[in-house]
Amino acid sequence: MQSKAATPQEYLNGLEPDRKQALEQICSAIKQNLPDGFQEQMTYGMLGYVVPHSLYPKGYHCDPKLPLPFLSVASQKNFIALYHMGIYAKKDLYEWFVAEYPKHCKTKLDMGKSCIRFKKVSDIPYELIAELAGKMTVQDWIDCYESAFTKS
Repeated sequence: MQSKAATPQEYLNGLEPDRKQALEQICSAIKQNLPDGFQEQMTYGMLGYVVPHSLYPKGYHCDPKLPLPFLSVASQKNFIALYHMGIYAKKDLYEWFVAEYPKHCKTKLDMGKSCIRFKKVSDIPYELIAELAGKMTVQDWIDCYESAFTKS
């Protein structure tokens, strides 16, 4: 479910109160811990944190006019989703997250390739999300992305 909101604040303002509060907490945890250089913006109808063209002029290989995506947050119909491309691209980061998750949550991890789904706002591990947000610098992500997603 993609939003047509033009700004992150417009996106948040359009949510139900419980979802808005949860997403504001997630975004706060991300912004307080995300290394310098990432930029918050709307991307693919979600709140996104991207590598801007000023730091990575090539942009996203699927559409070079778009900045390189890194992390996104969305309020979906039945859950809140956190998309972290580093988890998809780096096996050691994925393994760290999977091992840490049970230390922060009593619920079973519901995860796809880069998508972590939270069905109840009461089960969102804000501290773990904060720690995850700080695990990769912009340059770490660019290096990882170029080695995994671009053709030589």
